[in-house]
Amino acid sequence: MSSIAAIQDEIVSEFEILGDDRESTIFYIMELGGNLADFPEEEQKDENLIKGCQSKVWLIAKEENGKVRYLADSNTDITKGLISLLIRVLDNKTPEEIISADLNFIDRIGMGNLIGSQRSNGLAAMIKQMKFYALAFQTKLNA
Repeated sequence: MSSIAAIQDEIVSEFEILGDDRESTIFYIMELGGNLADFPEEEQKDENLIKGCQSKVWLIAKEENGKVRYLADSNTDITKGLISLLIRVLDNKTPEEIISADLNFIDRIGMGNLIGSQRSNGLAAMIKQMKFYALAFQTKLNA
């Protein structure tokens, strides 16, 4: 299983292939959203919505063998792509790895320039929620 740093390097390499073609990059992000695992419809409820996102983003997490597993969905393709990138990096990692993760791929691929300030705030809210789940599982596992 790849480390968080290795997965981020993979993502950066994929985006480097697209160069400065903003349209292709956005299309690629939207395409990545299609890779998300099916999100249970019954979990599309307010308590699973991430606060601070312009779009609707549902996120649930469970602990499995000491690792955090995430499932997410969104009502917009680009946001679905963004959360899919975060899941790709953080899913199936220990709470400690997630909490201490430096998600530098976001800056390395120039995501801020691509998605604007509203979506950047939403992306920060997604990261915060994913780390919050990891912290909760860490507390539970160490109890």
